[in-house]
Amino acid sequence: MVAYFSEIINGLISLVTGLGITFKEFISPPVTVSYPYETLKMCARYRGHIELLADEEGNPKCVVCGLCARACPSNCITLNGEKPEGSKKKVLTEYILDFTKCSLCGSCVESCNFGAVDFSKEYNLASTRKEDFIFDLLKRLEEKKK
Repeated sequence: MVAYFSEIINGLISLVTGLGITFKEFISPPVTVSYPYETLKMCARYRGHIELLADEEGNPKCVVCGLCARACPSNCITLNGEKPEGSKKKVLTEYILDFTKCSLCGSCVESCNFGAVDFSKEYNLASTRKEDFIFDLLKRLEEKKK
């Protein structure tokens, strides 16, 4: 009989403890953000998709060496360049990132000896179409320049 009442008392103590925790959390301020209307500031070490970086004149730093494309294990980078007449080096004409294949490993950023590629801070990417995740990074850089 003592064990029966002891079990009831332990159950009531457990119930009161649980209700106390619930009430404490009920009156504490929320930690969530009202997403479409408020956004969080991303930390400095956040790694989004890659982006091309520009030099002082606004031109891409990329020298079309292709090290980033060769280092990518997912084969999600395609770049092309052409050598204009009278010029000593190639000029970037196309830099395509297929973000649907990208694993965000960072091999492309690490392999770039010229500092032409870095991670972006863009994180609000949402779509139902695959085509929206195939980025023309050269066009994005030119749009940023304007």
